[in-house]
Amino acid sequence: MKRRTKVLLGIVAGVVVVGAAGVIGGPIVYANLVNNAADAAPSLAPTGGATLSATEADGTWTSTPTGFAGYRVHEVLRGQDVTVTGRTKDVEARATVADGSLTAATVTVQVASISTPESARDDYFRGTAMQTDRFPTATFRVTAPVDVRAALAGTDPDVALRGELTLHGVTNAVTADAQLGVDRDGHVQVAGSVPITFADYGVQAPDLGFVRVDDHGAVEFSVELAR
Repeated sequence: MKRRTKVLLGIVAGVVVVGAAGVIGGPIVYANLVNNAADAAPSLAPTGGATLSATEADGTWTSTPTGFAGYRVHEVLRGQDVTVTGRTKDVEARATVADGSLTAATVTVQVASISTPESARDDYFRGTAMQTDRFPTATFRVTAPVDVRAALAGTDPDVALRGELTLHGVTNAVTADAQLGVDRDGHVQVAGSVPITFADYGVQAPDLGFVRVDDHGAVEFSVELAR
């Protein structure tokens, strides 16, 4: 009887230890998994030295199916820092270049198709946070001409795109920090991000006690344009 009691006590102790390890180590394991799954920031693909002159670039450009857009946010789960990225390829873009300047550009994203590896997070994002049934798209529109001659020539890819971001039915003036380049196929790639504060768009950052999302983040995009 004493031996059986000792065995049972040993099993109970083992369960307690495993449970404690789950409470302590679980958030760490989860944070590592999510951080490893986070997408890299948008960047230009290798160009192989491809360039376009201002004259060659003149005209209207439309997006190919290879682009993507989404978001990047930071959250804290039981003291663990986590970076979360959501992505969708359901993106359409159109741009006009004239005399070496990007004179107009629009990027439209189907917000409901943005996803992460966590379905519960996506349900909250689409429903409570973004209300995609009411506001299905997000749009960035360039509102001021941008000199892109150096970027097209491959000497300086950095461009600041001043424009308007419409998100969750609210429009604000923003500046996208971006890079522009020409790929081996003669397509123009534009990759960058727009910093946002959620309250500016009527979106409340989740705070569920065990997990808290920062009140700011970034909208990210990478589009490939062809004629």
